[in-house]
Amino acid sequence: MGGKQLGFGDYEQTTTKKRTKREKFLAEMEKVVPWKALIDLIEPHYPRISTKGGRPPYPLAT
Repeated sequence: MGGKQLGFGDYEQTTTKKRTKREKFLAEMEKVVPWKALIDLIEPHYPRISTKGGRPPYPLAT
C-alpha cells in the first residue's frame, strides 16, 4: 500500500477539465483587446432605453 500521496497542485491538475476552444479564444481576446477603452468608444453611440417603448437594448458590457 505504499502509494504516493497527491499534493494540492497534483490534485488540481488531475481534476481540471479540458479548456474548450471558446474558453481559449476568450482568454486570448481578454489579453489583446482593451475592453474598457472599447466600451468607452462605443457607449456614446449605443442606443439608450426609450420612453416610447420597444425592445430594450442589451447591456453594453455583456
